[in-house]
Amino acid sequence: MRLRTERIYTYFLHLTRRLSTRQIMMMLAAIVGALAGVVTYLFEILLYAIKGGLTRWFPVESAHLLFLIYPAIGIVLASLFVKYIVRDNISEGVTRVLQAMSRKNSRIARHNCWSSIVGGATTIGFGGSVGPEAPIVLTGAAIGSNVGKLFRLNYKYTTLLLCCGAGAAIAAIFKAPITGIVFVLEILMLDITASSVIPLLIASITATTMAFLLRDFDPILAVTLRPEDAFELWQIPLFIVLGICCGLMSWYFTSMNSYVGGLFRKLDKPYKKWLAGGIVLGVLIFIFPPLYGEGYEGLTALMHGQTQKLFDSSLFYRFRDIDWVAILFVMATMFFKVIAMSATNAAGGVGGTFAPSLFVGAFTGATLALACNAIFSWDVPLVSFTLVGMAGVMAGVMNAPLTSIFLIAELSNGYGLFIPLMITACISFAVGYWLDPDSIYTKQLRLRGELLTHDKDQSVFVFLKLEDLMETDFIRIRERMTLGDLVHIISTARRNIFPVIDDFGLLLGVVQLDDLREDMFKQAKYGHAVTDYMIQPPDKILEHEAIQSILPKFEDKRTWMLPVVDKQGRYLGFISKSRILNAYREQLVKIQQ
Repeated sequence: MRLRTERIYTYFLHLTRRLSTRQIMMMLAAIVGALAGVVTYLFEILLYAIKGGLTRWFPVESAHLLFLIYPAIGIVLASLFVKYIVRDNISEGVTRVLQAMSRKNSRIARHNCWSSIVGGATTIGFGGSVGPEAPIVLTGAAIGSNVGKLFRLNYKYTTLLLCCGAGAAIAAIFKAPITGIVFVLEILMLDITASSVIPLLIASITATTMAFLLRDFDPILAVTLRPEDAFELWQIPLFIVLGICCGLMSWYFTSMNSYVGGLFRKLDKPYKKWLAGGIVLGVLIFIFPPLYGEGYEGLTALMHGQTQKLFDSSLFYRFRDIDWVAILFVMATMFFKVIAMSATNAAGGVGGTFAPSLFVGAFTGATLALACNAIFSWDVPLVSFTLVGMAGVMAGVMNAPLTSIFLIAELSNGYGLFIPLMITACISFAVGYWLDPDSIYTKQLRLRGELLTHDKDQSVFVFLKLEDLMETDFIRIRERMTLGDLVHIISTARRNIFPVIDDFGLLLGVVQLDDLREDMFKQAKYGHAVTDYMIQPPDKILEHEAIQSILPKFEDKRTWMLPVVDKQGRYLGFISKSRILNAYREQLVKIQQ
C-alpha cells in the first residue's frame, strides 16, 4: 500500500511539474467533486434499495406491524457495524467535519470514505428518522481530506479539499451547486477568497454534473411553482408569523435533541439504548408513517398539496379527508419528528439533522397554511408555505440563513419565493439565535472550545493546546523539606518558582524565590520548613482546559504564571501568559499565510 502511494505521488509530481499551485488545486478540486458525485449516487442506490425492498409492498389503507420492528433492526445493525467493523464514531457527520478542521489538521480517517454510506443507508433504510446528508457530507469531506493526504498537501490546502468534498456532496445530493458552495462558506466557515471559492465552485459543479449524468435532471425534492403559488404582498404578515414559528421550532428542535440525547447517555449498556430507541422509534413510526426514514416522501406530498398521501399505511387512513384531522396529524408529525430523530442518533444510528430540519420546517409551514385555510377560509398556497417553512427551520437550526434560502430557491427551480424566503429565514434565524446562539452542529464544539469561526483572532485559540504549551521543567519539592534543602536545590535550579507536593503528587502550594531572599543566606534559619514560605497560587488550571478560558484568569488574578493540575489536584506543570501570547502570534501568522 505504501509503495503504491509513493508511485501515485511520484506520478502526480511528474504530471503537475509545470502547473502553478492554483492550477493544481483546481485539478484536485475537480477530482474530489467527481468522486463525491459518484459516491453520492452509490449511497442513494443502496439507501433506496433497502428502503424500497422493506416497504414498497405495504398496503396504503392500513398500518403495518413491521413498522414496529424495522427501526430497531436498523439501529442494531448500524451499531454492530460501527462497533466491530469501523471501530470509530461516524455519527454527527457535520460536527465531525468541523472537529477535524479544528483539532485534527483536517485529517479524516480513510474508512469514512465508505463507512458512513453503509451505516447511514442501513439506519435510514430500516426506518431511522434521520437524514442522509450528514453521512454523505462526512464521506465527501473524507474524500477531500484523503486526497490531500495522498498528495502530501499542507493544512491549508487539505482543508480546502476537505471543504470541496463536503460542498460537492451537498451539491450532488440536492443537485444544487450554489447551495453546496454557500453551505461550506456559512457552516464550515471557509475563508471567502478567490483561491478558495474557485476550487469550491469547480468541485460543486463537477459533483452536480456527475449527479445529472448518473441519475436525471430532477432534484431530490423537485417541485415547480404554479401561478397560484406565486408570492403576493398580502402574504407578508403571514410569512413574518411563519418566521417566528420557525424560530421557536428551531429552538424546540435543538433543545429536544439535547434532552433526548442526555436521557440516552444515562443508559449504560448498548442493548438498553437499542431497546429504548427501537421502542420509541417503532411506536412513533407505526402511528405516524411519514416519520419513516428521512421523510422525503412526506415532504414531496406536502409540496404538491397532497396531504392525503401522508395517511398512507396509517391508522388514520379513513380520516384523511377531514381538514381538522389533517391539521392535527401534520402538527403531531412535526413535533414527533424531532423526538424520532434524536432517539435514532442517540440509540446508535448513523444519520444527520439536515433532512429532519427540512421536514420539520415543511410541516411547520403546512400547519400554518392549513390552519389559515380551514379557520379563516383564506386561499393560502400550501406549496409556497411548505417550501418557505423548510428554509425557516433550517436557518434557525443550523444558523445558516443563506444556505437555506439558496437551497429552497434551487429546489423550486427559480427565485419567485426569494422575498418570503429572506423574510422567514432571517426572522427565524434571529429568534433562534436569541434563544440559543449555537447551532445544532456547534453547541458541543463551542462548550469544548474547539469551534472555528470566521473571526481569525478567536479561531487561533482553537489550534493552541494546553498540553503543548505547558512547561514541566520546574523542580518539585516535598512538604517535609527544610529551607536548607531548598537552598541547596536553588544552586542548580533554572526557575524561580517551586511547586510543593505531597507523597501522592498533590499540589499543596508554591514557593517563590523572591520570598526566600531575606532568609536564604541566614544559616540559622535553614531548619525552617519550606511550608513556612509556601503560598497558594492565585488560581489553578485544569488539564485539557481550553486556552480561551485560561487567558481571563491571568487578567483577573494579575499574574503571569499558573500551575496546571489534573482533576484530582495532582501537579502537572505550569502555564505562562507569555508562552500563550507567543504561540498565539505564531499561529496567527501561520493561519494568515
